[in-house]
Amino acid sequence: MAGQGGRPRVGIVSDVVLQRHRLQAATAKFGLEVSFCGDPQRLEYQPQFPEADLWLITLEDEADHPALFDLLLDNTEAPVLFGLDQAPKPGSTDYFRWERRLLGKLEKQLGHLEELDSETTLEKLEDEPAAPQSKPELPHWIKPAVPDSIAEEVWILGASLGGPAAVKTFLDHLPQGLPVGFIYAQHIDDNFTGVLTRVLGRDAHYRLKAAQEGYRVRNGDVVLMPVEHEWRLDSTGALTEVNKPWPGPYGPSIDQVLLNVADHYRARCHAILFSGMGNDGALAAPILKAFGSRIWVQESSSCGNSSMPDSVAATGCASFTGTPEQLARELIKTIEKSCLLRGRQKRDSA
Repeated sequence: MAGQGGRPRVGIVSDVVLQRHRLQAATAKFGLEVSFCGDPQRLEYQPQFPEADLWLITLEDEADHPALFDLLLDNTEAPVLFGLDQAPKPGSTDYFRWERRLLGKLEKQLGHLEELDSETTLEKLEDEPAAPQSKPELPHWIKPAVPDSIAEEVWILGASLGGPAAVKTFLDHLPQGLPVGFIYAQHIDDNFTGVLTRVLGRDAHYRLKAAQEGYRVRNGDVVLMPVEHEWRLDSTGALTEVNKPWPGPYGPSIDQVLLNVADHYRARCHAILFSGMGNDGALAAPILKAFGSRIWVQESSSCGNSSMPDSVAATGCASFTGTPEQLARELIKTIEKSCLLRGRQKRDSA
């Protein structure tokens, strides 16, 4: 049994209005269809018992609703999860941890829930007309990066469902020679990373490459984080593989990529969160902001799925929101301002 689009259906029963609303919002973020959301009395008086693949039940006092359990036993064979934690205030670190715990419980019953871009989706992206040949020019005040020079500043591009199209558009609108390197963390089936690399590198000035042991990110790189195992940076900034899976439900963990890269680069590490399902990135964003990093997110209406950038925005850490094209323009302006500031500082100290 599944709802429209083949997604699982959930029924939500709680005698606390706020808890119902937060459970409904969280399950929708995971792409689930809510077939019922109400208190026990409302469920009891339904003319037809709602169909669901899973029931979520959270009550202030189960003794207050003795008829509910018989009602469920008589009308559904779907799994029933009781005693869920009360949802904390949305936007808080505790809330995003609560969402992750809820996701884990849902996936134990329903299987893998996050939707990922398929090989077909990527091939369609590859078949689209090439980007216009007229690329933005490097602003006068930005000195072109020396080829193969080590990046002093790194931007992490985090994405999931709908991310490849958004990241491709972003890269296609950047001029050649920007003094910046990128690390790209994309939730994707590991079998499709070759297609992803080919598609994103077709029209861009930026070199897409898989992470390599001992490699230091260069200006003009887009280093793709592998799906299976965690990677970190050593004390010199070189990439190194960790012999364990990424923490969390999906790889690469965008939160962990943010933390691992920022551990070396600190305020010289920034992040842009593109289209995606779930809330990956929301736990690490406040930590990076405390380092002095910039956190930007893709604007909701331009996303294939806006749950991930919306979650990061809900932390209050995002200083800029825009379409992929606007994000590219803002990055060019930000680097130009930084170059102008350094030029003034040099003149003032001369």
